[in-house]
Amino acid sequence: MGAAKQTDLACNSEGEGSSCVEQHAIIEAAPIVSSYNDKIRPLLGAIDKLRSLMSIHQIIKKMGAARQTDLACISEGEGSSCVEQHAIIEAAPIVSSYNDKIRPLLDAVDKLRSLMVMEEGIQLPTIVVVGDQSSGKSSVLESLAGISLPRGQGICTRVPLIMRLQHHSSPEPEFQLEYLNFVIHTDEVNIADDIVNATNDIAGGGKGISNTPLTLLVKKNGVPDLTMVDLPGITRVPVHGQPEDIYDQIKDMIMDYIKPEESIILNVLSATVDFTTCESIRMSQSVDRAGDRTLAVVTKVDKAPEGLLEKVTADDVGIGLGYVCVRNRIGDETYEEARAKSQQLFQTHPLLSKIDKSVVGIPVLAQKLAQIQASSITRNLPDIVKKINDKLSSCLLELKKMPKSLSSVAEAMTAFMQIIGSSKESLRKILVRGEFDEFTDDKHMHCTARLYEMLKQYSDQLHKCEESDPKSNFLVEEIKILEEANGISLPNFVPRNAFLVILQGKVKGISSIPIGFVEKVWSYIEEVVMSVLMHNTENYYQLQVCTRRAGHNLITRMKERSVEWTMEMVEMEKLTDYTCNPEYVSEWSRLMGQQDAFVHAVLSKNDSMISIEGIGEVEVGVLRQYVSFFFLDVNNHVLSQAFDLKMRMTAYWKVVLRRLVDCMALHLQVSVSKLVHKDMEIEIVKELMGPNCGGGIEKMLEESPAVSAKREKLVKSIKKLRDSKEVVAKILDGVAT
Repeated sequence: MGAAKQTDLACNSEGEGSSCVEQHAIIEAAPIVSSYNDKIRPLLGAIDKLRSLMSIHQIIKKMGAARQTDLACISEGEGSSCVEQHAIIEAAPIVSSYNDKIRPLLDAVDKLRSLMVMEEGIQLPTIVVVGDQSSGKSSVLESLAGISLPRGQGICTRVPLIMRLQHHSSPEPEFQLEYLNFVIHTDEVNIADDIVNATNDIAGGGKGISNTPLTLLVKKNGVPDLTMVDLPGITRVPVHGQPEDIYDQIKDMIMDYIKPEESIILNVLSATVDFTTCESIRMSQSVDRAGDRTLAVVTKVDKAPEGLLEKVTADDVGIGLGYVCVRNRIGDETYEEARAKSQQLFQTHPLLSKIDKSVVGIPVLAQKLAQIQASSITRNLPDIVKKINDKLSSCLLELKKMPKSLSSVAEAMTAFMQIIGSSKESLRKILVRGEFDEFTDDKHMHCTARLYEMLKQYSDQLHKCEESDPKSNFLVEEIKILEEANGISLPNFVPRNAFLVILQGKVKGISSIPIGFVEKVWSYIEEVVMSVLMHNTENYYQLQVCTRRAGHNLITRMKERSVEWTMEMVEMEKLTDYTCNPEYVSEWSRLMGQQDAFVHAVLSKNDSMISIEGIGEVEVGVLRQYVSFFFLDVNNHVLSQAFDLKMRMTAYWKVVLRRLVDCMALHLQVSVSKLVHKDMEIEIVKELMGPNCGGGIEKMLEESPAVSAKREKLVKSIKKLRDSKEVVAKILDGVAT
């Protein structure tokens, strides 16, 4: 065929007379079946099966070389015989010159598409046909397939139409529609009506669109082996019966198809418009800025031949795979007549004849698409194989991790004991032992550290509250209380009832802090416990329901017990004053060593602030005003007694605060330990066997709806991926042999 094309083009420029015309007339009646299929060297040239696919590129290179030879004869001028041969070849049926080698690969990709492997996130090489409304998109597809598609006003294509074209050696064509699990056999006369009916079944009888695809299989002698997805034409203004957001719906559909890197964009442009204003160009540029996977088809060339050469030459819109200019069938023309008139138009028109013959005509478009499709498949197939294997392994691993379906009470009891055991062990680690290897990156589950932080915050809050500040109203409260505590008794004793009044007031002031801390701690523990229990029971819906209820009830009771214990501890501190801690006496003695100096400074100096070691700077001006109400001979006694009372309370308050913190820490430790080691298991078993759970351990045999749906989805995905793997394996075995 390469030699034929050389002669064909050469005769175009050298004009050898009618002999070439006669040759063309003879060839015109014959189909264009590849003249060099037998000369293509075998595809297998590498050890690895996947690498052997790259030998197809050699076929593509041959095709390119053949086209170069074909075009060379135009410039070398070998006479009119070449022109005549061209007329015959261009008017003949469109058959790819390497169908026999590409067809199995394309069948494999089509099979993968029918298996819906794209639902598993595996993209397939796809020729996506896009274009503005009335750009001539349907006419191009008709010319490639040699059939009539639906025509009319508005959007003719309302669903993704997957067109599978297959060269068929039999003179009788076969047509088949596949959608919504239906398979409809049709014929050339009724195919357009059947497509309309199928579209209505999918998208409804109105003018709306749907993303559910419709597959059209065309087996016909002379068609190129191609699979294309035709999408609705882009329209901005909705017509009557269309939704207001029709443009957005179409745009979203187109973007879903053209965004994957594996997609080849066939952009259909009308010669009558400015390419830079076409919406389809804007969309393709948004995902393919360099145009590396975009091929443009220019239609209606006979209506706007002026400047067309400059348009396709300048390429202002960045079409990386080039342009093909076509004249589609008009009116009642047969496809053979349309191809002949197209060939004549591009040869004789004063403007269109200047366009390079390598970029004009439906046969050229078919050849380019076949080349691009073959290159895309061979480039992407190894990656598709890897993705199928990786996804299959991932699904099998995920299914393996899912719980075994329980079929007996013994199995359910075993599973239950394993869940309780693993839950207890996890809680021991994070709540008791401080091990968090199960939750390395989740600091919220590093429980011993978080509990320590909360305990420290509790201690700081107690020490920083107003009741714990010894400088606040220094000695004022003590003097007032001593005045009210006076009685008939020896004057050199500090009244115990005065000490208790002050102590009770201070404890009452901080009583809300321990209770708030307990509630905060148990709320955190509940989050942790429920998180562990829900994680370990996530695959058993009924058990999870019972466990959630048991966990919540148990934590609520333990929180209530802790609050009661805390309130009792606060009441004990208010009731009486006692400690055997020797630090109380030593601290009081240390502070009392400054008593005489303090009293002397207050009575004899005018300083408003006095420093006391262990307490800090205190305000004493108000004390002078207060003691002035007493007789001078008792001032010394009152101040001394008030100072003594203050220092006793200061020393004892430190003991109280330490006791509130230490006892709280011990109480939480023993409560958590009891929860983890004993109470939790008892509560869950009690709840599971109780009337609220209904059915006891047997209920565990029922999978949750979520788990059941997940298992079903994984099983379907695994079957789909295994079928896909088998499809790919067969084609690789075929290539290898």
